[in-house]
Amino acid sequence: MLTAGGEIKFSRVYFKCVKCCNGGYTADERVGIDGRYSIGTQQLMTLAAGSWGCEISSQRLEEFCGLKACANTIREIAQRHGAAMNRWQQEASEAANEFRQSAGDIEFSTDGTSVNTTLGWREMKLGMFSKRPAGDAATPDEWSTRILPKPTSQVAFAAIERSGRFGSRWKHWTRRLGIRDTSTVTVLADGAKWIWEEQRKHLIGASGVLDVFHVLEKIAQTSNVVHEDDATRTSEWLDEGRERLLRDGWQGIEQHVMATLRRARSKKKRASLNALLDYLESHISHINYADRLTKGQSIGSGQIEGACKNMIGRRLKQTGARWKVRRVNRMAGVCCTMYSNNWNKYWDSVAA
Repeated sequence: MLTAGGEIKFSRVYFKCVKCCNGGYTADERVGIDGRYSIGTQQLMTLAAGSWGCEISSQRLEEFCGLKACANTIREIAQRHGAAMNRWQQEASEAANEFRQSAGDIEFSTDGTSVNTTLGWREMKLGMFSKRPAGDAATPDEWSTRILPKPTSQVAFAAIERSGRFGSRWKHWTRRLGIRDTSTVTVLADGAKWIWEEQRKHLIGASGVLDVFHVLEKIAQTSNVVHEDDATRTSEWLDEGRERLLRDGWQGIEQHVMATLRRARSKKKRASLNALLDYLESHISHINYADRLTKGQSIGSGQIEGACKNMIGRRLKQTGARWKVRRVNRMAGVCCTMYSNNWNKYWDSVAA
């Protein structure tokens, strides 16, 4: 048997029922044997596969701890546990206990990132529930320099699937995490329509926050069009728009854009200004940043964007990677379990 300490040889007794003819090595479970690989070895293999490609994982495992396993073995073990982790995250009480017991405001953030599959590039959708204590009150001028408390708990899940199916998971997760009233949840996300459509269906009454960085990017794009020949004026218009947005929300940014629109004569400039108004008008209730700053709450979806990069992109979007959908969803289960601080809890359940 291959263990984390190396390969060992041993003998054991096989018991067989004379009536049903079923049998097995009854001591295997007690000593942590699963096939020819110990639980500890499987944990190391899965951890490596969740961090690097399987070929590199094989090299690193031998280099780090002298564990010799081929890439195919590592892939098989990681895929099996990835599928099991997806089920465990959705069903096991241990996966939700820490979140239930943690303090803080409930946040839900979601986004998508493209992954290369045998069916072409597909969007892998990510969702994350977290609890974050309120920070110190901040003014609009301090929005980018304040330091928010870190989440006390977070649970992530991801899959390549249609938005309707992915959105239906959110209600299931609120029940698992003990969130009885979805109006206590704050949804932080970018402007993707599917997110807000699914929020209205499955997180009824939740408050929404449109990621401030996405809004400022839209304002900057408009400023570049309106003042394309004047870099100084472009910067000034953006600065003024940011200040009005953070202090007065929709009312402030609307007045700022309308004042420019009334003076604009170019069709190109007017189209850009109207497009910005249309975008923000559909999110009037999602850009009340001043109130959240006063309460010490987050106004950006950086947590989920970081997860797209560090949880999914770092492993599943490596150069040359091309996945079958079912396999990449299993590997996403490994990544999510690691990211959710549930890694050790899962392996404890396997060894129990």
